[in-house]
Amino acid sequence: MISSIKAPRSSSSCCGPCATLRSRCPRPRGLLNLLITKACLFALLFGGVWSITGRECLPGGNLFGIIILFICSVLGGKLVGMIQLPTLPPFPPLLGMLLAGLLLRNVPYITTAVFIDTRWSAALRNIALSVILTRAGLGLDPSALQRLKAVCVRVAVGPCTVEASVVAVVSHFLLGLPWTWAFILGFVLSAVSPAVVVPSMLLLQREGLGVEKGIPTLLMAAGSLDGILAITGFSTCLGIAFSTGSTWMTILQGLLEVVGGVISGLVVGFFLCLFPSNDQEDLVLGRTLMLLGLSVFSVFFSHVVGFSGAGSLCTLVHSFCAALGWKSEKAPVAAMVGRSWDLFQPLLFGLIGAEITISTLSPSTVGLGVACISLGLLVRLFVTFLLVHHAGFNLKEKLFIAVAWLPKATVQAAIGSKALDMAREEGDETLIKFGLDVLTLAVLAILTTAPIGALGIGLAGPRLLARHIKDEADGEAGPSGPTEPVQEKDSRIPESRL
Repeated sequence: MISSIKAPRSSSSCCGPCATLRSRCPRPRGLLNLLITKACLFALLFGGVWSITGRECLPGGNLFGIIILFICSVLGGKLVGMIQLPTLPPFPPLLGMLLAGLLLRNVPYITTAVFIDTRWSAALRNIALSVILTRAGLGLDPSALQRLKAVCVRVAVGPCTVEASVVAVVSHFLLGLPWTWAFILGFVLSAVSPAVVVPSMLLLQREGLGVEKGIPTLLMAAGSLDGILAITGFSTCLGIAFSTGSTWMTILQGLLEVVGGVISGLVVGFFLCLFPSNDQEDLVLGRTLMLLGLSVFSVFFSHVVGFSGAGSLCTLVHSFCAALGWKSEKAPVAAMVGRSWDLFQPLLFGLIGAEITISTLSPSTVGLGVACISLGLLVRLFVTFLLVHHAGFNLKEKLFIAVAWLPKATVQAAIGSKALDMAREEGDETLIKFGLDVLTLAVLAILTTAPIGALGIGLAGPRLLARHIKDEADGEAGPSGPTEPVQEKDSRIPESRL
């Protein structure tokens, strides 16, 4: 009985017309299969969206412009990221994204086809800002801050504050900006870019450069604080610039935005520590959606009620408080938030580039703007070098920290256009001009300092930092000069301590 039972015929052993057709028809594989699959998915997506939105996804439509901008920004980032020089970190992909938006805005005929409504552009940039602030709050490492608190606070607060003040004074007299707008520009330009610094520091950590003194950890921790300080100063000045009433009421409103943002962030952060609870299904997904949803809501709701600066501070504080409550469980949430940033990063930098029309730029504004940026960078270098004295670093390490504190990109892209968006809502041509000046200098700062900073870190790291060598024979670790040869059988690259 058992022997009479026949096993079902597998698909691989089937015969007949189906098997004959399969054997005679060649199967595309590899790159060709991937291209056909992607093309079919894109066609299906376009067909579905077109059937719903109609003209919006055709050339000249708003949705079409956003999609084309996103695709071009991704491709531009991939192309720039492929530029790899020996012994140097790769160029930041954000440069390619920024240039893609700049080209789409300034190439004839393409500009008319790739149209993006200013309200949609502002909304997408605000969403990207909320994601950046969430990542900054989650990225703060309390243990690293506790271990390096003195020098970390000095490196984060001193250069940012001094550079913002210098740029404000210079731009007031050179560009004719009012004092409030001059400080808005100063805080926009004073923030260092984690998108450039962090990957470069991780590369140095893998090579064992500077880990003996904790330099990569110091710069990554201080970079988050630096950005938070710049955003806080920017938000306060922005609230003052667009407030109405007497001078004292304007100052009071700025203080209320700071205090209100911090208090609301503490309340929301405590809420996130409790909801969702640990016994819920899909805990990581639930926490991520709750965190990002509250971040986006905070940024937009604060703008609606007239306290735009409070939303940014609330997002930073509640993200940090939630991370403290989740402790070691924050890592998967931070990873999922990072994936959402992969989606909004091309949109942010592409939209920022698309705001600049080269034909309308004044040569004097560009020239004087470059002078403001250069003077601010020189002061930043000098102040950073002075502030790391008496911290256990030698001369070469102090020089490296000063060089690594130059690149700017992420914060400038996130907040550089916010003042312009608010000026457009006011409808005041003078304020719009000030907002365009701030945005133009933010873009110039990204284009000049991001590649220079990345190259400077890559060139200075092996020459100025000592390599941390671990001897496998006795397990002892010790520093080695950057120019000494390291034998592979006697050394091992230490793991990252971040």
